Amino acid sequence: MAVDVQARLRRLASMRSMRTPHEYVWRDCFDHSFTMRGTGLQQNSLTAAQALDRKARIVDSTATDAGTILASALQSGMTPANSRWQSLEVFGADDEGKRWLDEASENLHQEIHNSNFDSIGLEAHLDMVGAGWFVMFIDVDHEVGGLHFEGWPLAQCYLASSKAGGMVDTVYRVYTINAGQAVEFANKRGGKISDTVQARLATDPDFQVEMLHYIGPRKDYVPGGKMSKNLLFESCHIETNTQHLVLESGFEEFPCAVPRWSLIPDTPYAVGPMFNVLPDVRELNELKRLDKAASEIAIMGMWIAEDDGVLNPRTIKVGARKVIVANSVDSMKPLSTGANWQLADTRIAQLQQGIRKILMADQLQPQGGPQMTATEIHARVALMRQQLGPLFGRMQAEYLQGLVARTFMLGYRAGVFGQAPQSLAGRNFTIKYISPLAKSQKLEDVSAINQFNAALAPVAAVKPEVMDNIDFDDQTRSLAEGLGIPMTGLRTREDVSALRQARTQQQQAAQQQAQQQQLTTMAAQTALDTHKAQATAAA
Repeated sequence: MAVDVQARLRRLASMRSMRTPHEYVWRDCFDHSFTMRGTGLQQNSLTAAQALDRKARIVDSTATDAGTILASALQSGMTPANSRWQSLEVFGADDEGKRWLDEASENLHQEIHNSNFDSIGLEAHLDMVGAGWFVMFIDVDHEVGGLHFEGWPLAQCYLASSKAGGMVDTVYRVYTINAGQAVEFANKRGGKISDTVQARLATDPDFQVEMLHYIGPRKDYVPGGKMSKNLLFESCHIETNTQHLVLESGFEEFPCAVPRWSLIPDTPYAVGPMFNVLPDVRELNELKRLDKAASEIAIMGMWIAEDDGVLNPRTIKVGARKVIVANSVDSMKPLSTGANWQLADTRIAQLQQGIRKILMADQLQPQGGPQMTATEIHARVALMRQQLGPLFGRMQAEYLQGLVARTFMLGYRAGVFGQAPQSLAGRNFTIKYISPLAKSQKLEDVSAINQFNAALAPVAAVKPEVMDNIDFDDQTRSLAEGLGIPMTGLRTREDVSALRQARTQQQQAAQQQAQQQQLTTMAAQTALDTHKAQATAAA
């Protein structure tokens, strides 16, 4: 089915009108934290100078600092570069399949973090903190190979879902490139630019071309199709001004990760933690402005003067090395400001602490002072788990699941992981997350097991048979999983059973050998005693 360009542009206009009421909120959140991230919202693109001017209006950087800490914690807590955070699994896989999946998981981690993922990921999480959502495009690098990630500016993206209340599976992106870039893009991908842009290129290669990139489910999807126009997700690039279709293609998986923090009811959009803290941020900035004005008065002083015909208060300027002519020394006197510095400092400290608490920076950032005890570390991790646990569940479904599935399938089709064993053919894989944030959620089981064993110890000392209720093998595996111990470091249940059986047989053999040796010794002793008795009788 041919792309209906007019229908795509009409829906874009509708999606623009539906998103407009939310743009002011996102822009306000960014203006009080990450000014450059909000460029383009409310149809107002910012230059670096304009962003600097807006940044200068922020007289307290607590929200910016705390938001950056939260974004960094989300990045390092879910997708750390220094350790593998995902594991591919297939239920019932044999040993050969498990080894292949483990090697593929390790190679996938290397492929992701050898690309530009880490830099794009941090910027994406800054958008998450500020606006509550981001769009990350995942594809292969068509020039040098490997994975390639793009963080699309929020102002360019319009979202939709094919299911009510479902995950985002439709993205309209409106972006601008110059005529030379448009022609190069079309030539590399097998598309065709319009004659209007082609003619303009000869005289003005920097002529700006507005493009629409649509990605969404294909209605006429052909299962098993190999051509790009038959794949599950449709992709098309359209010149909005000329209404010309530049390129039509497709994707086998949804190529965008679009997680959301807190949904706005009846919309596919969301707000982030900066929305919750915005009233405090505004009040803090206003209070700091008043404090700054009060500081100027306190430093320069405030004066009262009498207009006595000699001294003119309207023209007098107080300063160093200035001589003020007055009729009397009483004509000009310092005036007390009446400011309450303690109240201002206390209120500022309270607001700063509240902002850091809401953005979780007070828990996510390493605390100063002496080294924490194990109990303090456990309590802090438990608090982080309570705060970030619900968020991690949503991020797992809307971000990590699609990220891993998309990157794995791109790598598998490119032959990066080699051919999968025949035992895995036709079977679905699942994703197990072993990131620091996922591990922190499993520490609850570790804590429960340790508390149970500690409570049971006094009872077992009096009545040892109560230990028969515990399956220590399962408990050991639960502890290893909760602590993140690699399963390769544990023997399989079959190996443990074989080891115990061999140990039992060895013990039985040793016992039989000891018994045989004892019988031999007893027989020799009996023979010796008999011989002595016979010798005595003969004598």
